[in-house]
Amino acid sequence: MNLPNKLTVLRMLLIPVFVVLLLSAERDESGVRAWAALAIFVIASLTDFFDGRIARKRGLVSNFGKLMDPLADKLLVCSALICLSALSRIPAWVVIVIIAREFVITGVRQLAAEKGRVIAASYWGKFKTASQMVMIILMIADLPALTTVTQAFLWIAFALTIISMIDYLVKNRDIILEGEI
Repeated sequence: MNLPNKLTVLRMLLIPVFVVLLLSAERDESGVRAWAALAIFVIASLTDFFDGRIARKRGLVSNFGKLMDPLADKLLVCSALICLSALSRIPAWVVIVIIAREFVITGVRQLAAEKGRVIAASYWGKFKTASQMVMIILMIADLPALTTVTQAFLWIAFALTIISMIDYLVKNRDIILEGEI
């Protein structure tokens, strides 16, 4: 269990703590739980940034990391989005589209893996992830002074979700259509 894998496991362990804090924050008049949830989300997001960077830099890329890192990312983001929807901070239909995109891309990646191909993350996908993280942080913070910025990031993240999905599907159409014609 190398350092990048430990960071991935840490991210997964932080998810339930984050969810409990965020969903119970509305009953906390002091605001401590909301800020704690925000801090945990930021820490978990940073583990995503550092685990991949460390793995590549130190040559510690592993099968565990290849499987669990993207899963941990999806669990973190989807958990946050579902909680934010439950708190009425993001429309449910936006969350459904974002989660559907993750299922579609995971399916394409699985098809590629069955054919011995690996689909690397694209820049669109990386921009999508970064914008979603910023959007989630702003929504958790729920600062009235940043309402316009938060809404802008909502639509930026949504647009990048769609663009990155189209990019993946177009670039990998041969995998999807192989044997279908």
